[in-house]
This record gives sequence, C-alpha cells and structure tokens, in this order.
Amino acid sequence: MAHVYRSVGGRKLDKVIALNDGVQADLEERTLAMAARAEADLLQHSSSGDAFIDIDHGDVDWYVVLSDERGQRAALSIEYGRAARIDPETGQEKAAMDGLFILHKATNLPSSRHSRIRF
Repeated sequence: MAHVYRSVGGRKLDKVIALNDGVQADLEERTLAMAARAEADLLQHSSSGDAFIDIDHGDVDWYVVLSDERGQRAALSIEYGRAARIDPETGQEKAAMDGLFILHKATNLPSSRHSRIRF
C-alpha cells in the first residue's frame, strides 16, 4: 500500500510542487502569453488614457494586471464597464460604458457569471 506524504522537508506538498522549476517556467510562459493577448486587446480599444498591462510575480503565483494607476484609475470600469451617472460636482452626465473584459478574454474566463468556463 502506498503512503502519501503531506509534506516534504517541512513544506506542504502542494507548495513543493508549485515551486518546482518546471512548474514555475510553465506558469511564467502562460502568464506572458496571457499578458500579450491582453495588451493586444487593450491597444485595440485605447483611444486615450494611461491603462496598461503589467505582470507581477509573487512567492508562488504569477499575475496579469490591468493597471490604470497613472491615469484615471479606471481599470475596474475598463474591465467590467459602468452605469451612466451624474457627476455631483459638475452636473454633467457620465455616459455608461460596456466592459471590455480584457483580462477575461486573455485568460479565457467567461465575461459573465452566468457563462460556462471553457477550457
């Protein structure tokens, strides 16, 4: 009968596997591909603004980030859209905007919580 160890050298088995050089290389490659798709999609829609795609690497995980820290801080609106509203200071109507789902498309995630995930 096989014995399954929960840790190796004091580390949890899942972290040992996640930190494996081959696993990290594959995650980096997939992250770079997702970031390239996201950047290409963002450039198609960008008329002005400072939004950009960034890559971040934590201790284990890799992240593709839609950032607009340099501009209007509108990354959430770019990804998910926004409803129309009246600016309380100017009284000017801010038009609604459909979400572009830049990150969702780049990672093949559904753009609606009612969609099914496709692999």
